[in-house]
Amino acid sequence: MNILITTLDRGTTDIYLYKEALGNKGKVFASNSKMTSSLLKADGYVLTPLYHDDSYIDFLLSYCQKNDIKAIFSFTEMDMVVLAKNKERFQNHGIKVLTSDESKLHLCNDKWKCHQFLLSIGLIQPKTYIDVNQLKQDLLSEAVSFPLIFKPRWGSSSFGLFQVETLEEVDVIHQYIVRKIFSSNLKHDARQDRDHCVIMQEKINGQEYGLSVLNDLQGNYVTTIPNTQKEYRHGRTVFSFVHASNPFEYTGKTISLNLKHIANIGVDCFLTESGDVIVIEINPRFADNYSFAHLAGANFPKQVIEWLSNNPTAKEYITYKTGVSGYKDDPQVVRF
Repeated sequence: MNILITTLDRGTTDIYLYKEALGNKGKVFASNSKMTSSLLKADGYVLTPLYHDDSYIDFLLSYCQKNDIKAIFSFTEMDMVVLAKNKERFQNHGIKVLTSDESKLHLCNDKWKCHQFLLSIGLIQPKTYIDVNQLKQDLLSEAVSFPLIFKPRWGSSSFGLFQVETLEEVDVIHQYIVRKIFSSNLKHDARQDRDHCVIMQEKINGQEYGLSVLNDLQGNYVTTIPNTQKEYRHGRTVFSFVHASNPFEYTGKTISLNLKHIANIGVDCFLTESGDVIVIEINPRFADNYSFAHLAGANFPKQVIEWLSNNPTAKEYITYKTGVSGYKDDPQVVRF
């Protein structure tokens, strides 16, 4: 079973995990629109058109057919949306696209829609705004207070994230983030609502956690693995501590049952001193924190490969040990 990981930039760890999961049963191919060192770690690679180019899907389809590729994975949200739109074309050629439906990806990628979704399923949320004028009114009336977190409504890896401390900073930082958005690839999504492309939230006090929430390929809930996120580098978790699933099991399962996503998602949340779990965002892909769940004994890539081979869920691939600490330094995650 040959697989393809698309738009692979810095995900060297993902290459190794899937090569290990496949063993001698298949090869891992990789693609990107530019050359990266990660591509060299795959069994084969190709440079593609940009994911939003009209020729992108035709190019990928041809490459998959030439290399007998049976499944496509992506770990980049914008690319996943394009692949999800074209699932049927790949399926008609016997190629499985491992993404959730397009509507679910849009929900996760749009932090405002994600906020509304989380409220609708009964999960606690911070006060959240996309209208900067409404935010300023609420600040003046003391309906919300500093500090606040500003970040792109569509974005990832802490790009454009700022903590705002004063009323004087609100407009300056808001305008600066908008400029950053429209000088980056985020402009493709932000154009749909230019006046509301920055999300503004009250800062949550508490310990930050990352949840790896696994569903099977039909969208049925399997498990949740939480880990403490201790340190970041360029928006990526580099040190983590794996915990027991309580009190996060309810949060992970509630999201799963309502979202019905495919395979693994990463959920960023805080555990407050009062014991509340407050979800900040959902990454509809294998997020960085999964590496630490893998270090603790889980093997989601192997389980996904088993599902693709029409085999059932195996307890050995979704079971993990608590109390495991690790440090991520691509291409490896090292246990303390």
